[in-house]
Amino acid sequence: MSDTVRSLSTSGLAPKKQIQTWSDALTDLCGQFDVDPLEGSSLEGRINYTTVSQLKLCQIEASQHRIAHTISGTKLSEHPYVKILFQTYGISHFEQNGRRIDIMPGDCLAYDVSCPHTIVSPSLTRHEVVIVPKELLHERGFRTAKMLPCKLSARNGTGRIAYDFVHTAFDEAKRLSPHNAIGVADSLIDLLLLPLREADTMFDRVGPEAMYIRAQAFIREHLRDPDLCIDQISAALGCTKRYLHMLFSDKGMTVSDYIWRARLLHCRQELETQNGKTITDVAFSWGFSSSSHFSRVFRKHFGFVPSAIHKAHCVDRSPDVS
Repeated sequence: MSDTVRSLSTSGLAPKKQIQTWSDALTDLCGQFDVDPLEGSSLEGRINYTTVSQLKLCQIEASQHRIAHTISGTKLSEHPYVKILFQTYGISHFEQNGRRIDIMPGDCLAYDVSCPHTIVSPSLTRHEVVIVPKELLHERGFRTAKMLPCKLSARNGTGRIAYDFVHTAFDEAKRLSPHNAIGVADSLIDLLLLPLREADTMFDRVGPEAMYIRAQAFIREHLRDPDLCIDQISAALGCTKRYLHMLFSDKGMTVSDYIWRARLLHCRQELETQNGKTITDVAFSWGFSSSSHFSRVFRKHFGFVPSAIHKAHCVDRSPDVS
């Protein structure tokens, strides 16, 4: 039979012991990490973990925290894995090689574990993870030597199919014979490679649709930068501003429209899920420089002011005196 599901929880441990336990668990899975609970007094975390042949499958839930993998004391070859992370709850902020990627529920992130990186989760997060040895990808001709972190959608298409298979494989892992586990692992790797190859091909093309996708990706990664503008985007992508204007106008919007709409959607999600933040904090964290301007464009886009969300939260939290 394949490995049974093993579980680890930091619940009930002293705060220092929680951090050490969480760090040890991550190290056992895929590498050495520094763990910081941020402003939390504790780190409440749970990991369910199993293997299917050479793949490690994990379901992870943790309160606010930051993890960092550095190269100090380690070599890049010591952690030869690619991690495929499916975010199912909460928001995380990933950084590697100067690239920042915000991960929302329904997003899938693929990245090289051996390269230094950090992941900050400002509140409770849940995700399902597949840890894949690089050699299994090399056997299938997938390049990992210069692999950049890649965010994909698991809401539809090949990404959704891959996620559904991962979820089912985790649930059924303990029922698989060793022979069947090898077959399932091979099928799973091939499924995971479908969206990765699709993204890799897209980025290698030079057509307008591929450039539009690259522009979207760059904007998402730099959305919190208040200075984000078409000059910065065109310089990063190596195309003219006129060409970028044409790409977005074909989609019925301007580059600026796309940026502000994306920011507003992120702001609304944070206001609805992170009750401890003020409206100004949220607005400024997503590139707005004026709270009055933010409230004005928020109301124009959604039909109500951002303070209505805070009021709704207050009503939800008020005691029932009936």
